[in-house]
Amino acid sequence: MKRLNGFTLVELLVVITIIGILISLLLPAVQSAREAARRTQCSNNLKQLALACLVHESTHSFFPTGGWGWHWVGDPDMGFDLKQPGGWIYNILPYIEQGALHDLGLGVTDAATKKEKLKQMTETPLAVLACPSRRRAVASAPKDWWAPINANVSMRVAKTDYAACAGDPAVTDLMAGPSSIAEGLGSTYSWPSVADCNGISFQRSMVTMGEVRDGTSNTYLLGEKYLKPNSYDGSSGSNYDSGDNEAAYTGYNRDFYRSTRYPPMQDRLGYDYVWGFGSAHASGFHAAMCDGSVRPISYSIDPEIHRRLGVRNDGQAIDAGRF
Repeated sequence: MKRLNGFTLVELLVVITIIGILISLLLPAVQSAREAARRTQCSNNLKQLALACLVHESTHSFFPTGGWGWHWVGDPDMGFDLKQPGGWIYNILPYIEQGALHDLGLGVTDAATKKEKLKQMTETPLAVLACPSRRRAVASAPKDWWAPINANVSMRVAKTDYAACAGDPAVTDLMAGPSSIAEGLGSTYSWPSVADCNGISFQRSMVTMGEVRDGTSNTYLLGEKYLKPNSYDGSSGSNYDSGDNEAAYTGYNRDFYRSTRYPPMQDRLGYDYVWGFGSAHASGFHAAMCDGSVRPISYSIDPEIHRRLGVRNDGQAIDAGRF
């Protein structure tokens, strides 16, 4: 009888097992390569944002102001100085090729129409504001009670994974802001003290390059912010993260400003850490310095070194080899 060529069942199972082992060995390498690519993209995002801040400083002679507070979004008719209610992200839009987004509502005198234009702005996400290790650049839900004074409320708004360094204050969330443009521009309105905000951008700041006396390469400008993973999609309820609940073009609050009083931390499920820097990356977060360079900062950095890096003018020496 002629014997037919072929695999036995045992041989087939052995081959399948070997293939499974090879795949299991390759998957970590593939995942590692993908995460390396995501880290690179995240670093590039920060580089673009930092350079935009430097162009802003060159153009206006000060770094982007922090704006008024969380009840206000950016207004294209209010300039770039203390009159501007929007924060640092809004103020650099013209310098990341988003001038059209920045100018939505420009020159509109009808209040209702302008509020609708600014609502459209709040709904517009930007890829440069999203770390790909964390989430895609899509609009997500703000807090249920978010109600900006100068814009209509949207159910889904742009978010950001990056924050400006306010220095080492105890909190980076001072107030909602005045009740009207007239009140905010008036000479009698009582703004809170920002004496402990010794970083680059904070409420109604106008920090100049000359005020960065500790050296531009030794001072944080921007960095990745901490965010708990179960809030990446903007969920409310038990997953709610109060450091990620308003539109990216809002004024000064914890969503867009962080403090180096608190050591950096990797994102953790269910853990609130709304004042500090952090990221989804395994080894550390990215920080952009005031000279435009971007550096990986380890979570194990000496807390005192981290604090000093956030302060622009304390005169404390920093050993660059320690971070």
